[in-house]
Amino acid sequence: MRFRTLIPSAGLFAFVLLSASASAVAQSASFAVSQNGKPVGTASFTFTSKPTGVDSTSLLRVDMQGLNYSLSKTEELSPASGLLHVQLSAIVNNSAVNIVAKPDGAQFLMNISANGRANTTRLDAHKSAVFLPDFDPGALQTLLTIAAATNNRDLWAILPKQAGSTSPIQLATYPDEQGTLDAKPITVHHLIATIAGTSTDLFSGSENQLLQAELPQQGFVLVRKGFVLTPPTKPLAPPASMIAPTPANNPPSTPSPQ
Repeated sequence: MRFRTLIPSAGLFAFVLLSASASAVAQSASFAVSQNGKPVGTASFTFTSKPTGVDSTSLLRVDMQGLNYSLSKTEELSPASGLLHVQLSAIVNNSAVNIVAKPDGAQFLMNISANGRANTTRLDAHKSAVFLPDFDPGALQTLLTIAAATNNRDLWAILPKQAGSTSPIQLATYPDEQGTLDAKPITVHHLIATIAGTSTDLFSGSENQLLQAELPQQGFVLVRKGFVLTPPTKPLAPPASMIAPTPANNPPSTPSPQ
């Protein structure tokens, strides 16, 4: 378990001076997904700049005992990384889920199709909101980008689970750590995002690029290919209340109508 020392408030947002555009556009990255140190899948994202904003694509595949999870997500983002439109297709343990969502005035409209049923959900819209499926590195990169632009404040997650919900995101900055990226030394910034009562450790580089994420699900970690945290983090010990995904338990962020 990593010892955490919270940086005093005077330096709390020292590393978020980068512009959102510098870290959001024209980048791509691939990640290894592991559980308790064992490889179980891959994930990737691509951000492409265009005159009206940014196109974002995320791809994910996790294949392990008790969990077969694939995801494809495309987003249209504003120049400030605000969410304009999202389309998600996922398969979780042979169950297909499709979501089309976008802001609609003062609300956020989600059309969800799962298990042969369709459901429409309207949520309160928030300016600095991130559409946040589990294991999605593109969503976590968007979170880092928006956090840099908003001084880590007034952040919200749109959680595509069940009928959908929103949750505020609390970000705390911890002391920098060290690592290597493509065998070159790099200073690693450490954030902890608390969303719906659970914490995700986020590690980013000097250009605000996502390097690693330690997820709230039991022992799961996303690691950017070519990155090594020094010293390497140990597999997470989950809270007693968290249970590893099995066919009898709820899979990660599986949207389904209620």
